[in-house]
Amino acid sequence: MKREKINLLKEFKSYYTARTEPEIVDIEEGKFLTIEGKGAPGGDEFKAKVNALYSLAYGVKMLMKKQGEDFTVAKLEGFWWVDSDKPWHKVPREEWCWKLLIRQPDFITPEIVKTARQEVIKKKKMELVKGVRFKKIKEGKCVQILHIGPYSTEPESLAKMKELMEKENLTENGPHHEIYLVMSYPRKVPEERLKTILRQPVKNKN
Repeated sequence: MKREKINLLKEFKSYYTARTEPEIVDIEEGKFLTIEGKGAPGGDEFKAKVNALYSLAYGVKMLMKKQGEDFTVAKLEGFWWVDSDKPWHKVPREEWCWKLLIRQPDFITPEIVKTARQEVIKKKKMELVKGVRFKKIKEGKCVQILHIGPYSTEPESLAKMKELMEKENLTENGPHHEIYLVMSYPRKVPEERLKTILRQPVKNKN
């Protein structure tokens, strides 16, 4: 029996929701397609791996649609870090390390992803899709904020998050996380309309 199409933004509403002031949240475990790389966002490697990630995400979607389990492909996300003691946003973009993610419905299994990967490789001759992994990720306690506007002004929102962390005696517990609710890539969107959830896993100091 064919089921109603699942909207993952509604299915995982709390995961894709943030306020414009920093807050402490608890993030549940989820299933994700992921791919890692290094270099400036918008660079050749970044674009190629975004393409591979989306190709497999849509491959999984089409496979499940044939089985009556259709769903919307979720928003692009990214974990960001650097091999340095400096904050990631204060290091040249070419040195940024990243893990890109797209969340999957809870019913997706490794076997489904494997079948979809084989079909994508066969149809698109895209070997890079072999680098996409299927993982469970749980961040737990996080500080987050909804950043509206250009990526270049994110440090302003990050400073607000840092202020809350200091107030609550919290420290970082994993890489910086961004969820692109409204993004500039691949279609051009005015910078003032961009919406990004900035999320930082945290733990108590000491």
